[in-house]
Amino acid sequence: MATLHEINETAFRETITRAVQDVFKTMIGQSAVHANANEDHNLKSLAINGSQVVGSVGFIGDINGLIYLYFSQDFAQEAAGSLLGMTTQEIVESGDEVVNDAIGELTNMTVGAFKNQLCDRGYPCRLTIPSILRGSNFSIEPIGSTTRRVYRFNIGRHTLVADILMKPADAIDA
Repeated sequence: MATLHEINETAFRETITRAVQDVFKTMIGQSAVHANANEDHNLKSLAINGSQVVGSVGFIGDINGLIYLYFSQDFAQEAAGSLLGMTTQEIVESGDEVVNDAIGELTNMTVGAFKNQLCDRGYPCRLTIPSILRGSNFSIEPIGSTTRRVYRFNIGRHTLVADILMKPADAIDA
């Protein structure tokens, strides 16, 4: 069985970058530029300020993990409007459920693209169902045996944060 430690930092960065770039270009017509500065790895706590809509999808297999995509409230509404072909006013009038559904779908597609690349590298896994968190000024802390990688992307005037928490399958059984 392949292990999590066999995948180097470059492979993780390339895999999430390609997934984010492909999905956001295709689905909302925006280029995503990986922000090289301030990459954070193995943080105990990731503080995100301001009102956020956070999509998460897990993957289970040789490597188990969860990816959180952090959208500011404005970016979530803008992305939902682009994905659904609606104006910002129409999105606001439709309510939070429409934004949640759109962010869940964008997160599911992004994590699906990430998962497919892991499978291509010899780490078969499958996805869990997407979920949405909403809140302000919160942080998500991993359990001790988890490997964390945080990547930031500039998309238009917004920043998307991809927070990846992973552990090898054998760590689950132990």
